[in-house]
Amino acid sequence: MSARPTGRAAPRFGPLRSFVAVASVFVLVLTGFAWRSVEALISDIERIGDLGLGGGRDGAVDILLVGVDSRTDAHGNPLSDRERLMLHAGDEVGTNTDTIVLLRVPNDGRSATAISIPRDSYVNIPGFGMGKINSAYGATKETQRQKLIDQDVSQDDAEQQSTQAGRQALIKTVANLTGITVDHYAEVSLLGFVLLTDAIGGVTVCLNNPVDEWMSGADFPAGRQRLDGPHALSFVRQRHDLERGDLDRIVRQQVFMAQLVRQVLSAKTLSSPSTLRQLSEAVGRTVVLDDDWDVLAFLQQLQDLSGGEVTFETIPVVDLNGETSSGESVVKVDPKSVKAYIGSLVGDGASARRAEPAVDSATLTVSVYNATGIGGLAGQVARVLSAKGFHQGVVTNYTGQHVTSSRVLAADTANQKARAVAKALGGLTILADPDLSPDSVSVVLASDYSGPGSAASGTFDLSGTSTSPTPVPPAPPIDAGQNGPKCVN
Repeated sequence: MSARPTGRAAPRFGPLRSFVAVASVFVLVLTGFAWRSVEALISDIERIGDLGLGGGRDGAVDILLVGVDSRTDAHGNPLSDRERLMLHAGDEVGTNTDTIVLLRVPNDGRSATAISIPRDSYVNIPGFGMGKINSAYGATKETQRQKLIDQDVSQDDAEQQSTQAGRQALIKTVANLTGITVDHYAEVSLLGFVLLTDAIGGVTVCLNNPVDEWMSGADFPAGRQRLDGPHALSFVRQRHDLERGDLDRIVRQQVFMAQLVRQVLSAKTLSSPSTLRQLSEAVGRTVVLDDDWDVLAFLQQLQDLSGGEVTFETIPVVDLNGETSSGESVVKVDPKSVKAYIGSLVGDGASARRAEPAVDSATLTVSVYNATGIGGLAGQVARVLSAKGFHQGVVTNYTGQHVTSSRVLAADTANQKARAVAKALGGLTILADPDLSPDSVSVVLASDYSGPGSAASGTFDLSGTSTSPTPVPPAPPIDAGQNGPKCVN
């Protein structure tokens, strides 16, 4: 199947605010290269030092992978007018790091886990205090740049030194959040995503439903389709009209990366000299690495890596719809929970997590019934479940026999999906209802309910507006070994 064109030209609009995590793809794509080609390929990559990397010993190599929205290539050269037009990049000068991924590779090199950090995660930024994590790089860079200019430092030197400060700030911010010492740094510019995707002949994706969202230019039918670079960019940057906004966009990015890795590792995509030539050009123009990274030695460590041992995950979120005291919309995270979660992804912890039955919440329809006199309770709880990825069913008042305790009803009390719903609502009891299908459950809310979505958990303010946190626990990992792309919203 050839790369699919969109039904109409993508709109021209302001500066691109999001960018897929192709940095992780870069690292994983290289594992498929013939060894004789790797040395020549990496020789053209821009290298940087003095980033404050390494020093930790925790059983894994930890790589910070950053996708940057830049109007220049990795060497600081401006993009051509044709390239800017293709990418729909505006004229704004700045550095947005809207995609941040921590790649954990255990020291035996037989597995890899790419962990996404939402761009709006509200974290402590060294030198700035609390702020969105995607501002750590850019805000630090601009502050330092202006300080250097005021000290009569030349524009070129100020740009170079301030960029270095921005990278250092991001590395420290991620380390503070995750508790992980970052060992290596990889950065890919905006152009890299399109060039890398086109170099391997496009990537196959799958959509549950057709989409037509003008802000991203995403205009695709439902089902499987192979996308070239520019159209893939629209696919991975859509967040409007998606139920969970940026978290659903992260899922898009992860399934795209998983399929790309699978294509590279299983189909010998990189055996073609012309493909290698295109990739060499893409990597040389768009990738930045730390200068202490012995990439050849690292790739030799990964030579037994298979698609089934490459997974993509997202850190747990305390509140998807958080808000600061000044009214800024943020994603709230708990550093302690994030540290514990990431620490579990190395060694025995990773094996134990992957052994747990995977529950795809999107395949389960949940109906919510209100058996209390509290108006709107079923709707509030249904929104909590929807934010966690469950498909919404009936939401209405309960008309059955009087109940005094809240419960989850399922065809089988051992149903893992029913258990996931019960856990999401604070540990409700599961009761059998033979009339229900295996892919649907019902929640009956009685007067004892005090879980997410209830007034007891802080869900309503004085006006009756919901103020409940919307937690998002880690979802089952997306596996690059899956036979074909995972269909997503």
